[in-house]
Amino acid sequence: MPHREISKRLRANAKTLRSGMTDAEKLLWRAIRAHRLEGISFRRQMPIEGYIVDFAAPAHRLIVELDGSQHGEERGRLRDEKRDQVLHSNSWTVLRFWNADVLSNLDGVCRKILETCGKEQF
Repeated sequence: MPHREISKRLRANAKTLRSGMTDAEKLLWRAIRAHRLEGISFRRQMPIEGYIVDFAAPAHRLIVELDGSQHGEERGRLRDEKRDQVLHSNSWTVLRFWNADVLSNLDGVCRKILETCGKEQF
């Protein structure tokens, strides 16, 4: 599959986000990077369809988003719904977890990711 052209601005934003990850993002990244989660390959802060997603497993067409409190407000929810519709229409599955869930239940988050990828053993 050929790569889509990524604007310099979007690429720069992704790079900035990679260097300024939240505590929840850092914790999840340590668990899933380098094929650590049952051999699944993840990329972080990946540009997809004009958005920068937190984590993506391209081979599984899976996106994992970690949400802070701003996503619970109406404006954030509406923005997320629109974004998820665009991603779903391009054959991506989007899993959303609250930052607090990752910080308090990393195993449960990883199990849900594995289940979604069709790898139910953990």
